[in-house]
Amino acid sequence: MTLTPSEADQILTAHFAPWVLDLGLTTVESDEGRAVLRLPWSDRLAREGGALSGQALMAAADTATVIAVSAARGSFVPMTTVQQSTSFQRAAVMGEDVLVEAVLTRLGRRMAFADISMTTAGSGELAARASTVYALLE
Repeated sequence: MTLTPSEADQILTAHFAPWVLDLGLTTVESDEGRAVLRLPWSDRLAREGGALSGQALMAAADTATVIAVSAARGSFVPMTTVQQSTSFQRAAVMGEDVLVEAVLTRLGRRMAFADISMTTAGSGELAARASTVYALLE
């Protein structure tokens, strides 16, 4: 099972809060158990000093996990974040889009686990890593 990027974007539109949609995330790729989303650079997401806020990266990682789980299951299913851990790897992201790749490491009937890497779209530098645990509600 898998989703096209267009189908994944429809999941974003249908199931995410307006403030998440304001991040401007779009699906670049999705296949079974994996999703790559683009977080476009925006001054609105920058903190003091012009760097992309960590909160935006964390929300993008969380969102990418939902798309990866949905791709693995073939459609959206209700789920909720149980745990997320994020480590920032480099100097701040400034003026660049970020590619957010979520890869499922385990998908069970009731739980899903993912590793997420966030790299700058231009230079490919690792900006942050995250791991997530989700409870699948159906």
